Amino acid sequence: MSQQTKATAIGFCAILLWSSIVGLIKEVSHSFGATAGAALIYTVASVFLLFTLKWTPLSKFPKKYLIVGGALMVSYELCLALSIGYSTNNRQAIEVGMVNYLWPTFTMVATILFTHKKANWLIAPGIILSMLGIVWVLGGEQGLDISQMQANIKTNPLSYGLAFIGALLWAAYCVVTVRIANGVNGITLFFMMVSVALWVKYLIIGDSGNMQVNLSSVIYLLLAACAMGFGYAAWNIGILGGNVTVLTGASYFIPVLSSALSSVILSTILGLSFWQGAVMVCAGSVLCWLATRERRTQS
Repeated sequence: MSQQTKATAIGFCAILLWSSIVGLIKEVSHSFGATAGAALIYTVASVFLLFTLKWTPLSKFPKKYLIVGGALMVSYELCLALSIGYSTNNRQAIEVGMVNYLWPTFTMVATILFTHKKANWLIAPGIILSMLGIVWVLGGEQGLDISQMQANIKTNPLSYGLAFIGALLWAAYCVVTVRIANGVNGITLFFMMVSVALWVKYLIIGDSGNMQVNLSSVIYLLLAACAMGFGYAAWNIGILGGNVTVLTGASYFIPVLSSALSSVILSTILGLSFWQGAVMVCAGSVLCWLATRERRTQS
């Protein structure tokens, strides 16, 4: 097996790990609360990253990346963890996770707007299909039902709003870091910053409910931290040494895989309309990706 094949396989492991995050974060929030649970996940994940990725001295960080990139990453991770933690039930947690997976589409749009990357006509149906997929998911068993979607959002606007904002923030981070990071990987530092921010929030505001520490809750905490920490570490290896085109294309199918794993972890049955919407989100992301791919010139 070649080094590129090994790196690509490790990159696929990252996709599997990330796909389990929604269900694992929700399970941790059941036992430790939304804020404390998220703080514990990022604290443990930071420890894992310190052992798997080399620590990058602050002196090597471009100042703009440290400030802007750090702010975007920390804000995104806070939105992701808290949007899932604040969800009122397991089904809603999976729906919130699906809203977050609008980031591939938003990333492509941001790339076109801010980096002057060219796109073909597929970008329009890609964006429309992704947004329609979210409407389909939030419409319940009726599928395309605007009134039901609005009713669902009104039950917990904080979670859905955080997930949507998070998708925008991650798209911004993906576009910004390419231009200002200069090859520096700040994931470990940024995860530590996220954990500090969450602990400060917990100490000031607190959490509703009491912590339930038992073997099951500790196992879910370790699994969630592994999925977070090792997911980023594995993706870094895959992107640097593997087949980037294959990994990028595969990553756009995370919404369907995430929904499948989350439904198993959270013991939640998802109806046909949900899967139809999830497939639409994936298809829309793929169309946006195809719209920005450069055609190879034949010699």
